[in-house]
Amino acid sequence: MDVRDSNGTLLQEGDNVTLIKDLKVKGTSETLKRGTVIKGIHLTDNPDEVDCRHAKIKGLVLRTEFLKKA
Repeated sequence: MDVRDSNGTLLQEGDNVTLIKDLKVKGTSETLKRGTVIKGIHLTDNPDEVDCRHAKIKGLVLRTEFLKKA
């Protein structure tokens, strides 16, 4: 199962990614800004989503269409 970012680049476990769009996080008042680097992603069973950690938000799941490999 290939997991690809918005540019079609192959993503792997532990990669660092950058947000390409400001994203509001459901359930919080936080907004992740465009250009934010997310370190050490974790691939899921769904090729359109990755698990990741952010300093302010636990259990964050991001869609790959809003990411590019850093």
